[in-house]
Amino acid sequence: MKALVIGNGAREHVIAETLKRSTHKPEIVSYMKANNPGIAALSTDVRIGSYGDLAAIVDFARKRDVRFAIVGPEDPLERGVVDALLAAGIPSVGPIKICAQLETSKVFTRKLLEKYNIPGNPRFRIFGSLDGIADFMKGLENVVIKPDGLTGGKGVMVQGDHFGTKNEAMEKCRAILAEHGSVIVEEKFDGEEFSLQCFCDGTTVAASPPVQDHKRRFAGDKGPNTGGMGSYSMEQRLLPFMTDNDLQEGLRITEQVARAIQRETGSSFKGIMYGGFIITAKGVKLLEYNARFGDPEAMNILPLLTTDFVDLCMAIIEGTLHDCPVNFDNKASVCKYVVPKGYGLPSDHPDAATTAAKIEISDASDVQLYFASVDRRDDGLYMSSSRAVGVVGIAENLAEAERRAEGAIGAIRGPVDHRADIGTAELIARRVEHMNRIRNLKRS
Repeated sequence: MKALVIGNGAREHVIAETLKRSTHKPEIVSYMKANNPGIAALSTDVRIGSYGDLAAIVDFARKRDVRFAIVGPEDPLERGVVDALLAAGIPSVGPIKICAQLETSKVFTRKLLEKYNIPGNPRFRIFGSLDGIADFMKGLENVVIKPDGLTGGKGVMVQGDHFGTKNEAMEKCRAILAEHGSVIVEEKFDGEEFSLQCFCDGTTVAASPPVQDHKRRFAGDKGPNTGGMGSYSMEQRLLPFMTDNDLQEGLRITEQVARAIQRETGSSFKGIMYGGFIITAKGVKLLEYNARFGDPEAMNILPLLTTDFVDLCMAIIEGTLHDCPVNFDNKASVCKYVVPKGYGLPSDHPDAATTAAKIEISDASDVQLYFASVDRRDDGLYMSSSRAVGVVGIAENLAEAERRAEGAIGAIRGPVDHRADIGTAELIARRVEHMNRIRNLKRS
């Protein structure tokens, strides 16, 4: 059996590793836009090319007699890579283009929930011009503004974080509309966020353990938004600020969304339906959906998966997920991303040059290392302008998982940085206190 992995990041590295653990012993071939050494080491064949070159991807898959594909990043999903592979008789763990709108179009998702009366939507409106935005914002205490389409996890702008006043929000909307066809203006929620990555065959939805991601660049949730500086999951599944009811609310929303997509598009969503949720005083609300595994969240849950991953992939493709129990080890995981010191900083910052620097990695036997945006050259390993290496500690409890991850950071030498506070008792205590205040406010 041959499996095609599409993508070149740490998410795809852990996908390939999880496939390798399968009792089916699949042969892995990979299509990447840059040469990830971790993925290449797990693959018998690699093709480097553009995600927009669908003919090249299909040709590579055909010539390698691929049984199925797993699509890691959102870009090829938006371009219709699953449709192109299906036309060639190759199924994928990943939705076809019309279903991938769940991620690629925020307008599609908000309207879907509204049309099918699915709970979780904020108060929102979609604007194609500046007309009416100021009046709508008057009815909201604080606002969030989003462009429609993919933004690499960095397009959402929140009042109090990215701008201060409603007048400043109008200027942000003006800039978005100059580049995108529409802008969404939503009410801002107060609460704690969690990621729920669900396996979906179009009918059945099976949840993985919830994860909390950390988007901000610096410790204490300071600095600009990033693709994600790290994340953690708990040995008892529920995050410290969650109740089982919170988890079930998120799962019920995803189950309803899966049915609604089938009704709306006439097609089944087959792949990973990953909801970004927030627990508020008024229950669980939906921030957004992704149509693939999260990065870094995949690195928290796939190493814990005890169900055979090939069996799980085939159940998604064949629509038999109801006959495939999805199980995970009861362990905690902490992922901390090692990034260039200049990551997320302006190009004129003194540390900006570190984004092309060389790094060296020594023994880190206590953890898993997943390569992200790095380049293996003749003289060693070089970073790019994005995240470099995901360091994942796994243990019987969160404290030990965090200790392992933090302890292994020193194995990566060069002009690098990371968030040392991810998974620590101090940061989690602040999240729990925040959620307690919100729940107490609801009761009062």
